[in-house]
Amino acid sequence: MKKTINEIALFLGGKVVGDGGILIESIRGIDEAGPGDISFIANPQYEKKLQTTKASAVLVSRNTESSGMNLIQVDDPYVSLGKLLTLFNPEEKEPQGISPQAFVEEGAEISSTAAVYPGVYIGRGAKIGGGVVLHPGVYIGREVVVGENSILYPNVCVYPRCLIGRRVILHAGVVVGSDGFGFANPGRDNMKIPQVGIVQIDDDVEIGANTTIDRATLGKTWIQQEVKIDNLVQIAHNVVIGEKSIIVSQVGISGSTRLGKSVILGGQAGLVGHLEIGDYVMVGAQSGVHEDVPSNTVVSGSPCQPHRNWLRMVAVLPKIPEIRRSLNDLLKRIDALEKHSGLKKEA
Repeated sequence: MKKTINEIALFLGGKVVGDGGILIESIRGIDEAGPGDISFIANPQYEKKLQTTKASAVLVSRNTESSGMNLIQVDDPYVSLGKLLTLFNPEEKEPQGISPQAFVEEGAEISSTAAVYPGVYIGRGAKIGGGVVLHPGVYIGREVVVGENSILYPNVCVYPRCLIGRRVILHAGVVVGSDGFGFANPGRDNMKIPQVGIVQIDDDVEIGANTTIDRATLGKTWIQQEVKIDNLVQIAHNVVIGEKSIIVSQVGISGSTRLGKSVILGGQAGLVGHLEIGDYVMVGAQSGVHEDVPSNTVVSGSPCQPHRNWLRMVAVLPKIPEIRRSLNDLLKRIDALEKHSGLKKEA
């Protein structure tokens, strides 16, 4: 695809600074870009690269200027980059229909506009909506519902009765609806408690590769609309994740914990069970969350604490050896003074 800078600016609602007639053929990073490429700068600290890049044009924030460089000024360069990538890299249409190498049990309902690849298994009573794409190796259990225009990549496994909304993306290896980790008298009897609930995933959710979401003991584990979950995340039984929340890689959320809307969990954060995490909470990477967190709060550390407190504590840590030496010196001086003055009691 080829577009002039003027055409790109019109598409993005941006303003051209420089020669708008130059033709753009591809999108590259600011360091790799050359003639015919457009790049972007989303972070002001990289604006100095405008002086060295060989790109024909750069997406920048409003009011950003650079002498001799063709710019497209936009409200948010990163958002504009996403739109431009979609324009220059349109998705290929998947072939509609059911492969003869797929296995479909009697009683399953599959839209005529769905694409079912070889090696897919679809159980009895399942319902597959229009525009759904099931890649090779996908397992759809009995009575599962997959909403319109959802994409399940290779080896996704959806256990029986789970509900997948519309425009959901499940990347390779995602497991939805495996048993929650429920055992009575753990470490002694280990008696398994049957997990008879489901997982419900609402519209416009995207879940990264090899993430696992356990079915509820009773009721449902619920991933609400527009939630985005990274790779290698573990979500336990009866967890609720509020709409538009972001869960970064290697997070673990224990059973029956509830997250409000627009919560952000940093990588490798761990949450114990039965917590209430309020709306707009941010949890720092590798934090251990052991108690409820009120809305509009930022916490970090293990165990977690207010982020500002954690920053102060971390700033002190490198100084601890020096503080220890100073403390020992002071104790020795106090001991010497006490001996000299005869104030120290004899043992």
